[in-house]
Amino acid sequence: MTHAPSLVPAAELAQRNRMRIPNESAEYRRARTALLAEEIELRRHIERVAELRRALPPGAEVANTYRFQGENGAVDLAGLFGDKQTLVVYSYMFGPQRERPCPMCSSMIAAWNGEAQDVEQRVALAIVARSPIEKLVAFKNERGWRDIKLYSDIDGSYSRDYQAIADDGSEIPQLHVFTRRDGTIRHFWSGEMGEETADPGQDPRGAPDPMPLWNILDMTPEGRGTDWYPRLNYD
Repeated sequence: MTHAPSLVPAAELAQRNRMRIPNESAEYRRARTALLAEEIELRRHIERVAELRRALPPGAEVANTYRFQGENGAVDLAGLFGDKQTLVVYSYMFGPQRERPCPMCSSMIAAWNGEAQDVEQRVALAIVARSPIEKLVAFKNERGWRDIKLYSDIDGSYSRDYQAIADDGSEIPQLHVFTRRDGTIRHFWSGEMGEETADPGQDPRGAPDPMPLWNILDMTPEGRGTDWYPRLNYD
């Protein structure tokens, strides 16, 4: 990890802020400035964590080629990389036992669809589920997802090996990052926060949270709440 430059204290940076809102009170501005200092510290901590992530030692070599069915035919794990050296794979809770997919997964994928073209300027992005590709594409078309790439895990071996299937057969959403360097594919990182690492009163979630929905709600007085989750339809 590179040596971090000397940083101006967050409280001092917060005091430099000149933004003011019409009719705000002095009490509000004091509280907002204190919060701004904490937001600066959070930004710095996020970058420290990202730097530690980038500095991880080489991960486990992927021994299996795996096989997936995409919209344009069969492909192996190496094929999911395309011309990129890094691959992000999300395991979608949409197995063959489901008539409809997980609403939470679908909400996140809908947001990622809007960023897919930008993401794929730097890395490859793939959504993997265990339902037949025809079923996945039908739902993709229903939602109007244009840019996200969906793949069927043909025999479920990828999902089993990379822990998207629980011991009882239920599905687990998983986020994995793989690298390809000098022709060797390795696992780089995965989201490992779950039930065991959740804090009291909170749903299991990663940090940063990969769902834009929750990041937006975290900026509001209502917050995420404890009794609301996204749905596939609101009519």
